[in-house]
Amino acid sequence: MNHKVETITEKDSYYIIDDLLQSRGIIIATGAGAFKPKAFPLPVPETLQSKVNYFIKNPATFAGKNVAVLGGGDSALDLAIELSKVANVTLIHRRNEFRGLESNVEKVKTNPKIQLLTPYLPHSVSDKNGKFELSLKKVGTELIDQAEFDNLLVAYGFRANNRFVKKWGIQTSDGLIEVDRKMQTSKERIFAVGDCVTYAGRVPVIGIGFGEAQLAISNIMQSLFPEKKITIHSTSI
Repeated sequence: MNHKVETITEKDSYYIIDDLLQSRGIIIATGAGAFKPKAFPLPVPETLQSKVNYFIKNPATFAGKNVAVLGGGDSALDLAIELSKVANVTLIHRRNEFRGLESNVEKVKTNPKIQLLTPYLPHSVSDKNGKFELSLKKVGTELIDQAEFDNLLVAYGFRANNRFVKKWGIQTSDGLIEVDRKMQTSKERIFAVGDCVTYAGRVPVIGIGFGEAQLAISNIMQSLFPEKKITIHSTSI
């Protein structure tokens, strides 16, 4: 638990995982991959970099502050609503419409502690007495507005990364792991399931992921213990 796998090497009939574990078979179920927040796209003065946030660990640290939330999806809406309980919030989005739950959009629009600035994009950042002086460009115009904030909370979404499997020698296509009908990868006895895999006709539905896991488990057991009869439980009576 709480361990990121860096290396998988093959030795005899085993796979060695980070020189810590050995296994005869592996199932990869990493989903879309490791997620990293999309970074704020503008240079930020070094004096303010610690005040650019991507997550809220403790809302109380923002109490009484003027906070800009940047983004227009569910994460941005949730963060704005949560922070409005303790801070003054300005929600800045490049479009007039938000891409989130209608109920949350309505909460944001009717919350007196949330100011909406749309359609605006951050243009530049400077330090004004320890605060953000944010230049905002109105989309489709040359109009530049200025606003001051104590903190920036960036909610532009996440980037997924499954590229780490390449260094394990596993064949991929467009960042996804190629598997056969048994859910086996290009490496013998390494299987993969869920949103990290690709094959002809796959649909990214959670129910299919459950079925893939059952296929992988059954096939890896047959591969490891060919002499044993593997009992498959069926839903048919």
